[in-house]
Amino acid sequence: MTARGAAPARAELAALVDDPALFADWRDGAEFGEIEYRDAAVLILFGVLDTLPSAHAARDEAVSRDLDVLLLARAETLRSHAGQVAFPGGRVDPGDRDVVDAALREAREETGLDTAGVDVLGTLAPLSVPYSGHMVTPVLGWWRSPSPVGVVDVAESSAVFRTPVADLVNPANRYTTVLRRDGHEWRGPAFLPTAGGRQHLVWGFTALVLDTMLDRLGWAEPWDHGHELELTP
Repeated sequence: MTARGAAPARAELAALVDDPALFADWRDGAEFGEIEYRDAAVLILFGVLDTLPSAHAARDEAVSRDLDVLLLARAETLRSHAGQVAFPGGRVDPGDRDVVDAALREAREETGLDTAGVDVLGTLAPLSVPYSGHMVTPVLGWWRSPSPVGVVDVAESSAVFRTPVADLVNPANRYTTVLRRDGHEWRGPAFLPTAGGRQHLVWGFTALVLDTMLDRLGWAEPWDHGHELELTP
């Protein structure tokens, strides 16, 4: 993707920062009762991240075959969200200047990212995650000057990978996950792209955020919501 070719995607992503309706339908977690949320931040980083373009030609011209988003797989030994695919991020520490500083710091620590090459487009509305008790602020970034990334600490992450956005919007990679636990049923969007020679199931918070953003951007493609994948509690 040339700089000119990247311009539409970058501009459309930047417009989300000023979109008050982006997460208007996000559940506020009130049904879980009083929760003392801890502040956290994630970095949602888009850009031309590698030389392995998607085989899927997306419907929207802004989604070129080499437009990617940075994701990681959390270590299976973690107490919270073990094994799940996530954006780089974590809790806001006392030494962080703000949520942007926290998201960039966590991304450096988790992936080795050189944050000097990241243009921060802005922050999105904070989102409640009752399961882990966090109020998460997504920080939207554009990778102006990509740097090598990978697993820094195996106790934190099992994989760091770049996923073509075209693979995410590909209807063949879209699912509805179903999780049944303690008499309750949870359904949500999911993605099952292939990166680094293996499939990575993206569900939960990360999938909800991506699904909402792709829909709002107009990048999403029609997919079969009846294509279900049942999760094991």
